[in-house]
Amino acid sequence: MRSSTGAGAAATAGRRFVEKGLARRYRAEKRFRRLGLAAIVVSLSFLALLFASIVSSGYSTFEQTVIRLTVFIDPHAFDNESLESADYAGLVKAAMRRRFPGVKKRKQKRQLYKLVSPGAAWQLRAKVLRHSELIGKTITVWVPADDDVDMLAKGKVDRHLPESSRRLKDIQIRWIERLEKKGEIEKRFNRAFFTAADSREPELAGILGAAVGSAFTLILTLLLSFPIGTATAVYLEEFAPKNRWTDIIEVNINNLAAVPSIVFGLLGLGIFINFFGLPRSSSLVGALVLTLMTLPTIIIAARAALKSVPPSIREAALGVGASKMQTVVHHVFPLALPGMLTGTIIGMGRALGETAPLLMIGMVAFIADIPRNFIDPASALPVQIYLWADSPERAFMERTSAAIMVLLIFLILMNATAVYLRKRFEKRW
Repeated sequence: MRSSTGAGAAATAGRRFVEKGLARRYRAEKRFRRLGLAAIVVSLSFLALLFASIVSSGYSTFEQTVIRLTVFIDPHAFDNESLESADYAGLVKAAMRRRFPGVKKRKQKRQLYKLVSPGAAWQLRAKVLRHSELIGKTITVWVPADDDVDMLAKGKVDRHLPESSRRLKDIQIRWIERLEKKGEIEKRFNRAFFTAADSREPELAGILGAAVGSAFTLILTLLLSFPIGTATAVYLEEFAPKNRWTDIIEVNINNLAAVPSIVFGLLGLGIFINFFGLPRSSSLVGALVLTLMTLPTIIIAARAALKSVPPSIREAALGVGASKMQTVVHHVFPLALPGMLTGTIIGMGRALGETAPLLMIGMVAFIADIPRNFIDPASALPVQIYLWADSPERAFMERTSAAIMVLLIFLILMNATAVYLRKRFEKRW
């Protein structure tokens, strides 16, 4: 009787000990879940703060301040001059003098002319070249304002600061206020940001040249890296013998995926430019460098996709008489293709955001023209952002944030495409 009572007490004590241990483990699990949730919330908060900062700094770029001018297309400006080389800047200055007839001093005239962007003359030139019948007539045109005027109109410059603390003088602000009262200055959609290439003047700078350069670079990178990467993955996974040499190749591919991107830029500078003599600052060299950089990522992703295909698929194909090549081409490769495409798009997304290797091959140069082919001098969106971020003008800071927004949209679309391909074509066994 005593022994049974002692055994029951021992069982009760043991049960209580186990229950205590379980309670401690449950509490620890709850703490771990809360810490994980807190980490996710903090990460998302910082990400939201980053996006909010970028958007708040760059959304105003999509508007540009313009000034209305009444310009007399003086026929004397075309005496002994062609339509292309006429003094259009002089016509714009004359219009500004007629708008403010009280400005007589030379210094004040220079300050008055600075209210209008130098691009106003080019805009007037383009209009006259399209419509030569305007010569001798008075026309009304809306021309871009100078970047300082643009910043003032957008509220980025405090008008009440001392004159020494801002770039616009008091008399210039009074002229701007007169234009505002007359409705001759307003903000419009900034088409130039999407239709122009880079410029020394912030109000004329756009991303089209860099976007076209990025498109050329990525298209050529895709055409080179996808077939080479997938062919390498298929050979290593399906055909290569397992020996010391293939082990060395696999280790090096995995190591290359972790090499800093600037090393590939140095390689491109030394091999493609200095040795082969390919054109510097071209999309062709940029694509070759980015191909070398993305190949390890694509090969690793493609091999993982091939490994995910069940062995039963291979065995069934071989069992009905298919050769090794037929098995891979007709059965294994199509099933692994969605995973390969996903890895390729992720690699292309990484290539789209790279700056360091492109800087090393000269794509940091100022390019004011839109490239027409793969060998024309070109820039890229990340490089354009780098150049604008290094500029002292405040308007370039605004355009830097706007260009980052555009780049992020492209990256989000590429990653969304990767997710869609994975969900749409993935097979589950």
